[in-house]
This record gives sequence, C-alpha cells and structure tokens, in this order.
Amino acid sequence: MTISVLVVDDDFAVAAVHSGYVAAVPGFSVAGQAHCGTDALRAVEELEPDLMLLDIYLPDFSGLEVLRRLRSADGPQPDVIVISAARELEAVRAAMSGGVVHYLLKPFSLPVLRERLVAFQAHRAEVTRRSGTGSSLDQSEVDRILQARHRARGTTPLPKGLSDRSLDVVAEALRIAPGELSSSEVAQQCGMSRVSARRYLAHLEALGLAVVRPRYGSAGRPVDQYRWAARD
Repeated sequence: MTISVLVVDDDFAVAAVHSGYVAAVPGFSVAGQAHCGTDALRAVEELEPDLMLLDIYLPDFSGLEVLRRLRSADGPQPDVIVISAARELEAVRAAMSGGVVHYLLKPFSLPVLRERLVAFQAHRAEVTRRSGTGSSLDQSEVDRILQARHRARGTTPLPKGLSDRSLDVVAEALRIAPGELSSSEVAQQCGMSRVSARRYLAHLEALGLAVVRPRYGSAGRPVDQYRWAARD
C-alpha cells in the first residue's frame, strides 16, 4: 500500500525539494503541500495523509501548535516527522511529547530522509499486519512492534565497507522482486559478489526491512531466502 505524505514548509522551494525526495522513495506518494499552519490543518482534513513532514517555523503559528491541534482533535491522525532547523531542546521535547516519529534537522540529504521513510514503512507494515486480527499479542510480538518503531525513530550507521548507494540497489531489488531472493540471486541482479550481497541483506534484516527464512532443498545446506518486510 502506498503511503501518502503531506509536506508542510513555509518555503515553497524547500517544500518542492522535499516533495521530490518523497516521490523518489518507492512506496510513497506526495498527497499535497502546505505552507502555513492553517493550510496544514485544512489539508489533513481534506487529504487524510498517512504521514506529514512538518516544519516548525511557519508564518501563522508554529508546527508544534499544528501538532498540538492535531493530537487534540477528533479528525485524521497522521504520523509526523518534524523537518526543521529548530535545534532548541524545548522544541525537540515538545515534538517528541506530541508523538512524532522522528525529528530531522535541516539541511539533510535524500539518503537520510529515505532511511527514515523506509524504516517508517517497515514499522507501519508491522502494525498493519497485526491490526484487525482481533487476537492478543504475546511479549515477542509486542517487542517486535516496539523495535520496528524504534528503528523508525532513529538511524543506524552503515557497517564499515558498506555504501548507501549499494544498499539502495539491494533494497530496491528486494522491493520489486515478485517473490523471495537468495543472496546469489541478489548478487547477480545487483552486479556484486555474493559475500557483499549477504552483508547488505544482513544489514537490511537487522534494520527490520528484510525478512529471511531458510529454503530446504533435496540435499545439502538450506539456502536463505530474503523478501522485503513491508510486504508482510
């Protein structure tokens, strides 16, 4: 399911750049843009986005006030990633108490935002997978959801020897694959060695973005098969 995003920034050019970043991440679409707090609240009511990229400095009232009004209203409740140059501790605390997914300082690059969005995508998929089942959760399932949310809130540095560009290539191979892939199949598709592919796949699994299961053949050791976690 595509995640719709409302981009809120007082600077039209910055909003356009951030919208381009969002549109470049598979599984996300830009529902609209708003450039002040009043328009942001109106857009939430009209568009019902899944996620809002919210600036703090807005011309009529602050993004923190937008967040406060959203959380006190009975209308749509999108998840929120704050994107702002505001570095004051009180602003960060107020945003976190409002339940934001992450607080991202400007300026930032596409890979940085992409990592937050993909982690949010995995967390949303995990929650969606469990919702509507009517079943209670055991401790391991609660832990899994909380760990997915923790990954969505933060960033994990790449292990030494891995690159953002190659990680994106491997992640994209899993996202578009019609089924599961082995590390050898990923290596062939991405033009890298099997050892390198396995390292990238292991990192995606550690982030909760890939799921692995062994496939048992007629003889020999089982082969690990990987799939994109957001499909669950």
